[in-house]
Amino acid sequence: MTRIVIIGGGPGGYEAALVGAQLGAEVTVVDCDGLGGASVLTDCVPSKTLIATAEVMTTFDSSYEELGIIVADDTPHIEQSARVVGVDLGKVNRRVKRLALAQSHDITASVTRAGARVLRGRGRLSGRQAVDGSRQVIVTAADGTEETLTADAVLIATGGHPRELADAQPDGERILNWTQVYDLKELPEELIVVGSGVTGAEFAGAYQALGSRVTLVSSRDRVLPGEDPDAAAVLEDVFRRRGMNVMARSRAESAKRVGDRVEVTLSDGRVISGTHCLMAVGAIPNSAGMGLEEAGVRLKDSGHIWTDKVSRTSAPGVYAAGDVTGVFALASVAAMQGRIAMYHFLGDAVAPLNLKTVSSNVFTDPEIATVGYTQADVDAGKIDARVVKLPLLRNPRAKMQGIRDGFVKIFCRPGTGIVVGGCVVAPRASELIHPISIAVDNNLTVEQIANAFTVYPSLSGSIAEVARQLHTRKTSGEG
Repeated sequence: MTRIVIIGGGPGGYEAALVGAQLGAEVTVVDCDGLGGASVLTDCVPSKTLIATAEVMTTFDSSYEELGIIVADDTPHIEQSARVVGVDLGKVNRRVKRLALAQSHDITASVTRAGARVLRGRGRLSGRQAVDGSRQVIVTAADGTEETLTADAVLIATGGHPRELADAQPDGERILNWTQVYDLKELPEELIVVGSGVTGAEFAGAYQALGSRVTLVSSRDRVLPGEDPDAAAVLEDVFRRRGMNVMARSRAESAKRVGDRVEVTLSDGRVISGTHCLMAVGAIPNSAGMGLEEAGVRLKDSGHIWTDKVSRTSAPGVYAAGDVTGVFALASVAAMQGRIAMYHFLGDAVAPLNLKTVSSNVFTDPEIATVGYTQADVDAGKIDARVVKLPLLRNPRAKMQGIRDGFVKIFCRPGTGIVVGGCVVAPRASELIHPISIAVDNNLTVEQIANAFTVYPSLSGSIAEVARQLHTRKTSGEG
């Protein structure tokens, strides 16, 4: 029986374990934190659970009056604030942790039920490949005892951890990284979020919705510099309109405790103060101390593991998946990399990883979902494409729900009308992007999308309308 050892139990690891076991291999998953990894225990699942509470509050706060909802409140008018609902953050965080653990237990049950073995400990590679092609993995348990496993193939899926600034070390109380926020028992009164990428934007929007006064420190010209510029502009406008202090072109140099407050010093000498500070300045791959380079595994300067499109590393018999590869920090991509690795090694049919079919989502309010080629690709001349953007303000369902912000944007090839990308900014954009993802993955044309029935009224009707406009322009020869 083929022996496979997987180091790391996140999406890349546990999905690979399921595939390997189903294809008849003897699979051992070595994990030190709990299956699901950071994605389930400290990152994706917890943050989106927190955001779910924030989303309810935002929806209620922003639209209850317009929709005719009456709130019974005995508070004297002169003492009333604009907010009519509040949050018990301690209760929210207890729910967050409970759901994360439950998801981890469900994953563990699925993996063991499939026939894989789960071994608690930290794994590292031992030396180079043996004459018979096998590899050895040394597992160190929490009590220091070691066990050596022999594998025909090894998958490294160890993920990453929060990057820290030398002069802004998290203390878990006032200065926090994104794994520590779920220990808070009370809502931060004044929260400084350092970093305006996806993680920073999501937490900034969530805590603002929950009731914190938020300052978002961005070293770039705008929030979400890696996303569609039109989408980022919508979100930044929403943030500012809701009262967030967005500080663009402001780089944080340090953060320090001053009593019960935190002072963040910027590179230009300015100092901003708050009750708490969340550092969201990127992640570092968990590749150190694993014997990778000694085993012939090539690392990039960033510490990420180099892989090809079927998840192979530079060392024979060693594969890698997930955030440790630096390919695309998404649970869905990690899972696909892990599955591809197993399909490839075990001789099953496999399609190489194609990042141009990956859909992703920023869980802010509104959400930002993208797939395929982007506006940046078009502007840089990487692809010749036509584009139409339709504001949601024109959508009848959006009007009914009091939705003012957002749009649908689709890119298609001139001449053929094949859909090559799209961007949706809307509530639950993560759901609305799916038909565009199907179109990109299957080379569908705007005509095919335009001719498919949609429910009336629905937000998805805007997708069909954009397709109709692109089809009309294609056939008329207009840009």
